[in-house]
Amino acid sequence: MLAAARRLLAALGSPIAPPTGGRALAAVGSAVGPSPARDALAALSALLAPPACWDCGATVAPGQPLCWDCRAQLRFLRGERCPRCGLPAPCVGRCSSPGSALVAAWAPVAFEGPARALVHALKFRGALGVADAMAAQIVAGAPPGLLAAPVALVPVPTHPRRVRVRGFDHAGCLAAAIGARTGLVVVPCLVRGGAPTRQAGSSRVVRRAPGRIEVRARGDPPSHAVLVDDVHTTGATLEACASALRRAGAHAVCAVAYARALR
Repeated sequence: MLAAARRLLAALGSPIAPPTGGRALAAVGSAVGPSPARDALAALSALLAPPACWDCGATVAPGQPLCWDCRAQLRFLRGERCPRCGLPAPCVGRCSSPGSALVAAWAPVAFEGPARALVHALKFRGALGVADAMAAQIVAGAPPGLLAAPVALVPVPTHPRRVRVRGFDHAGCLAAAIGARTGLVVVPCLVRGGAPTRQAGSSRVVRRAPGRIEVRARGDPPSHAVLVDDVHTTGATLEACASALRRAGAHAVCAVAYARALR
């Protein structure tokens, strides 16, 4: 049966090269797109290996990326926060807002535990269906007016080399999922240049070094843009994107991410 699933996957032309186990098959099913073939593959996947929680590996219902226990461990960021950097207030010493090209930045959860597992599932494991669960939490908790017309969603661009390796752009998937829930248009008008940069494990000083992240806008950017990314860490990438949009003529740029790093 596993061989049959792989043959069906190949026939559908999925770009994902799945790992092993129930979560891999769930990732494959979410990547194919809505169709009778996807439904058949999802049913076959459930028979071969029940869907599993992306954090702890416990069995979950189809379409649920986390089990109840792990969902309860998501740390939603409540209370007063800096409107520009999105950190809990006071953010003195950690805030990058002075001179920022961003008007506001916001994320619903802290980048830890189950939230980190979801981000990694989307970015590194090809679990494209996880983007919808992340988008649901973003849309449900977004401050009033942040995700409302006339804004357009602009995905933070992934370097083309990484897109070729992974077969998809994770920020583009998240932006599309947010757009489907809000009706906002997605405008992929930013392009990464230069060599790929490794953000994970880099210090704040290294991440925010001038010129380290090359981003340019193509065409006419939206006047009011909301950048979309999976994680807001130091803000270096968001800042580079916002600066590129402002140089190209955007009037106001905000940002949403699924998770906010607190350290």
